[in-house]
Amino acid sequence: MVNKIKIEVFYTLTCPNCRTLKKMLSEVLPEFVDKFDFKTSLANSPLGMFRTMKLGIHAVPTMLIDNEIVFRSVPTKEELINKLNKY
Repeated sequence: MVNKIKIEVFYTLTCPNCRTLKKMLSEVLPEFVDKFDFKTSLANSPLGMFRTMKLGIHAVPTMLIDNEIVFRSVPTKEELINKLNKY
């Protein structure tokens, strides 16, 4: 079994840009289903707040690939696909 690369998006419930990024990922990720494992984390939950402080995340949406911050805002669909293709 191949280990999948982890994608994690930190979001809040009231963030419209977070919804935009999650929707874009739901459209793009099916093309990469064998490559990535997708997870969302609520940034203002107790565990989410601890992790955001530890990772230096100060704004949402923030997207990490393998625990490395790759986007601190909503990328264009093309930027997202180009970034995913690099893995």
